This record gives sequence, structure tokens and C-alpha cells, in this order.
Amino acid sequence: MNKQTNSIKFILNFIIVFTLASCQSFASNSARQTLQPVQTNTPLAGFPETTAATPLPSTFQTALLNPLDAPHTYADDTCRYLRNKWNPLNAKPGTIVLILMVGRIQTGAVTEPDGINVVDFMKTMQELKFQGFEAIDMREFLFFIERNIIIPPRSVLIIQDGNYEEEYYYKNYREYWENWKWPVVNGWQSDPDTPQTLWQENINMEKEGWVDHQSQGVTPQTKLSDESAKTVIARELQGALDAFGYNYGKTPYALIWPNGGFGQRPVEAARLLEYQLGFTANSRGPVMYNWIPLADEADPERPGYLPEGQINDPLMTLPRYRVNDVFTAIDQIRIIGEEAAAYAQASREIEHKYYEIVCSETYGPMPTP
Repeated sequence: MNKQTNSIKFILNFIIVFTLASCQSFASNSARQTLQPVQTNTPLAGFPETTAATPLPSTFQTALLNPLDAPHTYADDTCRYLRNKWNPLNAKPGTIVLILMVGRIQTGAVTEPDGINVVDFMKTMQELKFQGFEAIDMREFLFFIERNIIIPPRSVLIIQDGNYEEEYYYKNYREYWENWKWPVVNGWQSDPDTPQTLWQENINMEKEGWVDHQSQGVTPQTKLSDESAKTVIARELQGALDAFGYNYGKTPYALIWPNGGFGQRPVEAARLLEYQLGFTANSRGPVMYNWIPLADEADPERPGYLPEGQINDPLMTLPRYRVNDVFTAIDQIRIIGEEAAAYAQASREIEHKYYEIVCSETYGPMPTP
């Protein structure tokens, strides 16, 4: 009874805080404490007159994305962004991450949405390895996306949606961990009706370190949107935090949006609760440091894809490739990384000059090998 009373009190407190916070501008840096888009093709206001001769190049573009899926930046400090980008101890420009959304892996005919036949899944994993991709975990991804730490030049973040037993992971993922050291992230739904035996099996894999569980809400059928009640948003976001703390002994920092649903209000609530990353079900493209492909308007040809660009929080609306689309998209993803690397090298001299004039007095000289 005490636990139930405490949960009710927490949800009521959350609703009060969320209501007050919603009256403020979550778009401001002081409110959200998150990186924001920056215009990089013109000198920034207030900089010395000498910067007029050295404007920064525009954001890298590629014809390999859908025309409505445009790259969005999020770094709010241009000098720190350039320092992170060109620091020789960090990831090289053109380092690319393929975020993979995996439904149920099945033998025989595929009967579930976003599911994949086990043979096709194995082919996809083999092709990723053959083309030089290496799997990273969620912590590595977070540090890369925030400050460009070094990761493999072609990286894949594997996110398995839904709750599965230990046997499922051993059959479908264990060999990649044992042979390649490829971890897997699980979007775990903290359903109160989950059997304790299933919890325990996943707790065991979490402790082993090769399956990292992150939040995918609480109620299996819930799809959040701007029309969702505050109580529903609190239940899905705070409820997962409570369940993770009790069962896994940790706080999830990544949110796989339940059933692909999100919106301005759910994103603001997630930030209020200190989630740092959010993943949609939109297959827009790969991501790079300070480069996230998003759409600012609805696409009639892809009605299921919610436009996320106007939410103005790229790190909470990250795209994912559906597992069935990856095999044919690997070449395209690899080429985007190569194009981005070439564009960065062509821009290197002017970006270094810009940093020298504008940034070096405050941030120190650009690091060298």
C-alpha cells in the first residue's frame, strides 16, 4: 500500500511540475540544458570584423537522403563543435552511425510488423561486418553524439524492441557478442504484468554486460503524442524510471519511443525527467556528430512517419533504420560517410582559420597530433 501511495504522489507531483514547466519556453537552452541547432554558414553575431572574410561552410548535404529528410545540427557552441570535430584524439569527420530497429526475429514466415526472418537477419549482420561496420553500445553512442569521442568509422547501434526471454537473445545475438564483441540494446517495456522470471532473465543478461536495457515505456499498446494526457505521459516515462531503478538498479537515459509515437509535449517531459536520447521509428538515414536527418513536414508517401524537425530537439528524435531495409541500404550509408569525410577535408582549412580567429583566444589553439 505504501509503495502504491508513493507512486501516486510522485505522479501527482510530476503532473504539477510538468504543467508549470509547460508554461515556459522549453526551446531555451537554460530550460532544457540540451544542444541546439546552430546556423553554420554565416559568421556569428558579435564576432570580430575579421571573421567576415572566413564564414563557415554550410552543413554537409547529400542527394542520397529523401528530399524531405534534411540534416539538422544541434551544437550550440560553434567553437567547441569545431574543436571536437578536428581534435585528432576524437572520431574523424565522416564517422557514421547506423541505428538499427529490430522487431521479432522469427523462423519461417514473418508474421509481426518490423519482424525479420532469422536467415535474413544473419545475412544483414554478416554484410554489416563485411563492409567494415562494428557495433557500439548506448554509452559510446551518447558520448559520440555529444562530444565526438572516437568510435569505429562505420558504427552500428543495434536496438532490439520489446521484451524477450534469455533464450531468444542466446539464439539470435550471443554468437555476435562472443565472436565480434557486438553488444545489443534492448528497448524494454516495464509492463507491470511482466512475469518475474522474465525480469530475472533480463537482469542476468544486464549484469553480464552484453545486453543493455533502455526504456521503451510501460504499457505495450500506448503511443504518446501531443494529445496524450499528462497522467499517461507520466506513467510511461516516470513509470519506466521507477521500474528500472527497482529491477535493474540503474536509471535509463535513452528512450525508445513506445510504438513510434512522440510529440513536443512528450519530448519536453522526457527532458524534464533527464532522458538524454530518444529514438523514433522513422527511417530517415544514418547519423553523424552534429548531423541528424529529420523532416520538417509530413510526407504523403510515408504517412506513418511523424515529422520531427520542428520539435527542435534532434537528440530526442533520432531516426532508426528498419532491419528489413538495412541490407539494401548499407552501400548508401557507407557512401554518405565517405561523402561527408571528403566534404570535411575540403572545408578543413577554412574551419581551422575560423577557429584560429574566433575561438583560439578563449578555447586555446586547435589540438594537434
